[in-house]
Amino acid sequence: MSGAERPEEKEAAAASPGRSLGPGDASPDEGVVEDLPLIDEKAVEQLTEGLISHYLPDLQRSKSALQELTQNQVVLLETLEQEISKFKECNSILDINALFSEAKHYHNKLVNIRNEMMMLHEKTSKLKKRALKLQQKRQKEELEREQQREKELEREKQLTAKPARRT
Repeated sequence: MSGAERPEEKEAAAASPGRSLGPGDASPDEGVVEDLPLIDEKAVEQLTEGLISHYLPDLQRSKSALQELTQNQVVLLETLEQEISKFKECNSILDINALFSEAKHYHNKLVNIRNEMMMLHEKTSKLKKRALKLQQKRQKEELEREQQREKELEREKQLTAKPARRT
């Protein structure tokens, strides 16, 4: 262990917390290089290859599983976007349906107003005809009264005494 205390020294330091290292005590780095055995490069390479061969298949499987998961997520995101667009279309269709129902409502109102106007037109036409007939009847009655008065005046003239003419 380079730059760190040995476990024995940690235990000794922990056992006597009030004690500090003196000049006669050994340095933590002392003897570290000497304690390491000489490592064979071939052995390190073989251990590395063994370690890699042990974990590499699992890592490759994990990598392929992650790639597949990523692809599935991309497909899922695309599907989700399509579904969102479908919902937006449904909302716009609902808006269009609301507009159509509102248009139908106002169309029905217009049809009712038109029917009422036609009915009012018919009533006014009938009233105008009736008023014309009544006016004609009154004029006729006035004419008949006027003629009756004239007849009465004529009759009165005839009934009034006329002086006889002397010849």
